[in-house]
Amino acid sequence: MKRLLTTLIMATLLGFAAFKAGVWWLADQRMAEARQVLGESGVLERGKIGSGVEGRLVLSGAYWQDFELTQPLAIGRVEFAAGSPIALLKALLDPTDLPASWSLQAEGLALVLEATMFRNWVTANGARDSEQAPLFAFSCAPDPRQQLGSGDLLRMGVTRLAGELILRQTPDRIHLELNSENTGSLELNWPGARVHLLSPETTLASSSQPVEVTLRDGGLMRRVAAYCARETGVETSRWAGRTLKAFEMALKARGWRASEQLLALYRQWLLEGGEITASMRLGSDTLGIPVRSEDESADGSMAWTLEYNGAMVPDVFLRKVERIASEPPKEALEPVVPRENPEVTRWRIEGLEQAATWVGRKVRVTLSNGNIVEGRLASASERELEVARTVAGGEVAYPIAARAITSFEVWRRGQTQ
Repeated sequence: MKRLLTTLIMATLLGFAAFKAGVWWLADQRMAEARQVLGESGVLERGKIGSGVEGRLVLSGAYWQDFELTQPLAIGRVEFAAGSPIALLKALLDPTDLPASWSLQAEGLALVLEATMFRNWVTANGARDSEQAPLFAFSCAPDPRQQLGSGDLLRMGVTRLAGELILRQTPDRIHLELNSENTGSLELNWPGARVHLLSPETTLASSSQPVEVTLRDGGLMRRVAAYCARETGVETSRWAGRTLKAFEMALKARGWRASEQLLALYRQWLLEGGEITASMRLGSDTLGIPVRSEDESADGSMAWTLEYNGAMVPDVFLRKVERIASEPPKEALEPVVPRENPEVTRWRIEGLEQAATWVGRKVRVTLSNGNIVEGRLASASERELEVARTVAGGEVAYPIAARAITSFEVWRRGQTQ
């Protein structure tokens, strides 16, 4: 009996060790394949591999560095739950053989923001100028071409984008959640859909059912509206009107005209934000928004299934119109010139590489951890800055590594327009 018990214990230990080793090796192979496939776009670091006998695969300390971005996406922890050890091994052996039910949860997602997030070669020579005007464009400067960017988010106090991702596959649907700390959340429910890891196109074509999408702004839109209105020098309602006009023009350039209710909803969301729940069809040119002819009346018989803050919104639809090619105004052909008032002294963002020219001036430095250091710039080099602060009647210089700085501002007057 004792020998049998010992044999069972040894077999269990060997089986456990074999399972852990097999999962580690298979996961390493799959991640190496993923790294090779994504090699043209960026660098994927898998981090540490762990597993559980209940059918869990855990990756910790991973990151993704896109070649176009200046900062990597940190991935604190990713857990794939297959439901059983056999299902996990089968999924790792053949990624197309996923179980009927599984889940993926990514925690600790974080992207540190910089004033310029895209590398120089991405935006050089106006590479993006030929693209069609975006539908949702937020102008946050006197020059209408200057859209909301990472530098604006930094000035609003958003120093990084962070949150978690949850993906659940069940036999009858896909459920996805993307929750962030300070920029809202996105939730999708897609009945009848199946995830195909090796073929995104197959995933998109896996179901003809509409996708229920819920978008929550988390209070971000109020902050954006107040900030952009202040930067453009107009009232918030007037800024919303300009943004709404840009939305209308972008729609007409695509051959569509929005209903009055759709325009009113968009304007309200610009000013107040909130929760929007809509039913969308991925294969549709209008994402499921109904299209009416000019002679059809808005009687409520054909409208988009959409809720705003829990209340159904009627008469949300589009009308087909002749495309209107919007020509850029004459001032858009001129180079962008900073429009600053030389009589106003305020914080102005400067390039960190030019920090040496501001030695002796009052500066404000925002760090990657969100801390802000303000004082006199004592010295500056390629590797670090020294910011002197007054303490107990004297000055103490604090060295700050350049790689830890996300924003560098100087208290100064503007330049002549």
